[in-house]
Amino acid sequence: MMKKMSIPTSKASLVLFLCQIISALDVPLDLSQPPTITQQSPKDYIVDPRENIVIQCEAKGKPPPSFSWTRNGTHFDIDKDAQVTMKPNSGTLVVNIMNGGKAEAYEGVYQCTARNERGAAISNNIVIRPSRSPLWTKEKLEPNHVREGDSLVLHCRPPVGLPPPIIFWMDNAFQRLPQSERVSQGLNGDLYFSNVQPEDTREDYICYARFNHTQTIQQKQPISVKVFSMDSLNDTIAANLSDTDIYGAKPVTERQPVLLTPTGSTSTKVELRGNVLLLECIAAGLPTPVIRWIKEGGELPANRTFFENFKKTLKIIDVSEADSGNYKCIARNTLGSVHHVISVTVKAAPYWITAPRNLVLSPGEDGTLICRANGNPKPSISWLANGVPIAIAPEDPSRKVDGDTIIFSQVQERSSAVYQCNASNEYGYLLANAFVNVLAEPPRILTPANKLYQVIADSPALLDCAYFGSPKPEIEWFKGVKGSILRGNEYVFHDNGTLEIPVAQKNSAGTYTCVARNELGKIQNEVQLEIKDPTMIIKQPEYKVIQRYGQVSFECIIKHDSTLLPTVTWLKDNDELPDDERFLVGKDNLTIMNVTDKDDGTYTCIVNTTLDSVSASAVLTVVARPNPPFDLELTGQLERSIDLSWIPGDENNSPIINFVIEYEDALHEPGVWHYQTEVPGTQTTAQLKLSPYVNYSFRVIAVNRIGRSQPSEPSEQYLTKSASPDENPANVQGIGSEPDNLVITWEPLKGFQSNGPGLQYKVSWRQKDVDDEWTSVIVANVSKYIVSGTPTFVPYEVKVQALNDLGYAPEPSEVIGHSGEDLPMVAPGNVQVHVINSTLAKVHWDPVPLKTVRGHLQGYKVYYWKVQSLSRRSRRHIEKKILTFRGNKTFGMLPGLEPYSSYKLNVRVVNGKGEGPASPDKVFNTPEGVPSSPSFLKITNPTLDSLTLEWGSPTHPNGVLTSYTLKFQPINNTHELGPLVEIKIPANESSLILKNLNYSTRYKFYFNAQTSVGSGSQITEEAVTIMDEAMASRQVDIATQGWFIGLMCAVALLILILLIVCFIRRNKGGKYPVKEKEDAHADPEIQPMKEDDGTFGEYRLFSFVSSAPF
Repeated sequence: MMKKMSIPTSKASLVLFLCQIISALDVPLDLSQPPTITQQSPKDYIVDPRENIVIQCEAKGKPPPSFSWTRNGTHFDIDKDAQVTMKPNSGTLVVNIMNGGKAEAYEGVYQCTARNERGAAISNNIVIRPSRSPLWTKEKLEPNHVREGDSLVLHCRPPVGLPPPIIFWMDNAFQRLPQSERVSQGLNGDLYFSNVQPEDTREDYICYARFNHTQTIQQKQPISVKVFSMDSLNDTIAANLSDTDIYGAKPVTERQPVLLTPTGSTSTKVELRGNVLLLECIAAGLPTPVIRWIKEGGELPANRTFFENFKKTLKIIDVSEADSGNYKCIARNTLGSVHHVISVTVKAAPYWITAPRNLVLSPGEDGTLICRANGNPKPSISWLANGVPIAIAPEDPSRKVDGDTIIFSQVQERSSAVYQCNASNEYGYLLANAFVNVLAEPPRILTPANKLYQVIADSPALLDCAYFGSPKPEIEWFKGVKGSILRGNEYVFHDNGTLEIPVAQKNSAGTYTCVARNELGKIQNEVQLEIKDPTMIIKQPEYKVIQRYGQVSFECIIKHDSTLLPTVTWLKDNDELPDDERFLVGKDNLTIMNVTDKDDGTYTCIVNTTLDSVSASAVLTVVARPNPPFDLELTGQLERSIDLSWIPGDENNSPIINFVIEYEDALHEPGVWHYQTEVPGTQTTAQLKLSPYVNYSFRVIAVNRIGRSQPSEPSEQYLTKSASPDENPANVQGIGSEPDNLVITWEPLKGFQSNGPGLQYKVSWRQKDVDDEWTSVIVANVSKYIVSGTPTFVPYEVKVQALNDLGYAPEPSEVIGHSGEDLPMVAPGNVQVHVINSTLAKVHWDPVPLKTVRGHLQGYKVYYWKVQSLSRRSRRHIEKKILTFRGNKTFGMLPGLEPYSSYKLNVRVVNGKGEGPASPDKVFNTPEGVPSSPSFLKITNPTLDSLTLEWGSPTHPNGVLTSYTLKFQPINNTHELGPLVEIKIPANESSLILKNLNYSTRYKFYFNAQTSVGSGSQITEEAVTIMDEAMASRQVDIATQGWFIGLMCAVALLILILLIVCFIRRNKGGKYPVKEKEDAHADPEIQPMKEDDGTFGEYRLFSFVSSAPF
């Protein structure tokens, strides 16, 4: 059975994997080895005084080590303390506090020693301290009385705890107090006010200290703050001060910045390497100062610098010696600035450059232990052997100490020991154990046999060959059981025995053999490598823009190795999808129903197999109509203009194109909003033109590509002063409604156009081209005035002027109107008709004198109607038709006439009042035309060789019929047409017997009528002559025979085959008989005569019998 192992493909995973392999190359536990500390408590160990104290110390070794402890540098006899026990097969101590023990009694420095026959390992010095959460000391807090604009510091001064508490400020309702650039908490827990405002007045400023170890919160007594505003002070002393004293001074004195913390102009700060550097500057001032940070002579480190507490705190993470220097904070407001320089020095507790590592040597071998560390100041290095300073430890002739290095030469088994390296300076220490284990062991391979590795093609493959032996074995790799040794650039051989194939291909799969050998022996192991196809997303999700409440889908179609089982996971903004039924995850897609704004974000499709992982992301942008603007403000108020400003609402991912500004006139049209103007979407102010005597309110609507926002809340109202009108009524007209009046109309001014109260209109008129004075009248609340007693249809000059209580509008322009019209007096004369053809005629007339029109000439109307048909001489219902010719035209065309008919017409002049008298009726006739088709064609009485034809005369003969034309031709079984025969028939005939026809033959007939003008449209029919009785009887007898039925079936099959062949030939360009048939069915009038091809028999002579002689 093979054990599977998946090889990670990313570089990070590769490094992690190699580290895991390296760390696993320990001495096997079945071999003798000195102790190794595997687990211990932290150096600074703060414990909860209410719980048992557990001091960890775990170690491994062969034989298993024994454990002992020191406390404060002396032996700690566990057996003499009933509260202390040591866990079995462990060095971990448990101090029983919950059954009467006192945590304070066990404060101290503890160190664990793990010992066996090959040496002793020691732990760090573990400092045990119980946590403390003392109560606040009682103090009398006086109320703080502060003048508006002054600075204030509320001191917290929490009790000293272990570890230090977390400080925060709340009120009596346990709600955090709001903080801002003006009010914020310092690093020491105090609450700083750069300047106080009246809203800061309250009696429940409470500082809380949270001690996390004991999970307790301590509360300081509430602090009271009373802010006195300048307005209240002015009210108090108003009686004793002049108006100038009270209102000439500013209500609050503005002040330039002053630093509240730190004090002075410079300070120093020491921080340790790797820690977080926190620098703070809080300033007083009015207006509230803004803080800025710089590093003198350098830049703030990128990616490690953060600003907190409204930029009052500079935070640099993971500091190093390079971060030492002078940091300047600058507090600035409109009145000035102040700065403070903090000199930062970064020191360093010891840190490893090279920590000593375990040595496994065979007898007679050489080796070294190296211990190198750095720090600021530079740490000192000291060595211990089995927990004892090496200077007083038992001598070993194989070792030599050279500063930070111990050199071993020609070691023997007695040279086995555990060495400790201690690197220390004033800021801390490092302690490392490293053993020297002298063994003589043949090679052994620790990797399981036939282990199966699976990797993705074109990814690195790491084949493990964990080994042990002393002396250290040499490792070789082979591909296949009997393959050659692996060498070359395509392989990487790691010291821990791992074989790396940087780019594994399909041909890399197979069996690999690892061989380990030293002077004591040789061993080998086989592992298997399988190469899998990579997982790919062949259809990735795409960027989507969707309107709010719409539906959107992201696709994620994958391709993967058939032996791997993929799982597809969808994320939103690198987190799990919301637990919402609107999100539907399908096999290869994600659908979001009823999209909302919160669905906006990045959606990622992650495909995982046991070997690889791929992902693809797409952004969803949810767009919607913009939110309405807000905070409308009116400024710069003038008589005819005002400035409007606003704050745009959220554009909802679709940029605002423009803003539409509307106004309401609460004085004249309350509740009705009118369009004022619009501005580009980048503009948030507009200067608006105003009209007098309007009570304005404004609102703003934002517009983006999705639509218009809801209107903003209305602005405050603004009433403009009254003035005389700026404009006069529009669309002034003078039109008479009766022959003796003049109706003057106009569009009244709208309410805001009146410019003031008392809106009226001055209406003036006088007859044109007559030396008359203007006649005027003043009216109100109307838009029409009627002047009576005027002559019929004479021109007038008219004007309408607006006025109100403050005066007249500018002089209005004049318009020309006319008094009322009357019906025209005379009819057009000299009416002439010219017949163009049987359906079209042209009519002429002389225009009437304009004076007789008595109104605006609109045109002429021609009335015409058919009196009778000249061919039938029968009268019918008269239906008059009317054609109108606009303007001063004197002729017109009469279309759609019926041929061979008698017509009458007359002409009348038309004005705005109506029609004048008609001209005398004019009679004209239309010539003959071609007739319509015969009304019917019936074929009856079929015999062996004859057919009887009957027909009806044309519904519209359109003249005198001269004859009928009959054409006919036979049709064979393949629908081909035979020779065409034509017969002329007198016009007075209505039937015909055709004789000498072929029996059992189908004929097609074409029939039309003629006048002297030509032939009319034709009517067609088909008929069949019958077969003789004997042949019919034989056919019936044969048709009942089985052999005949079979024959017919064979014939039908043969015909079907022939049709298929013809179809193929036609597709290849051959002629298809159906085409000939289509040609044959064309109109016989234009069909060329075909030569007799023998399909039809010859036509014999025939005669016809008519119902009347020619």
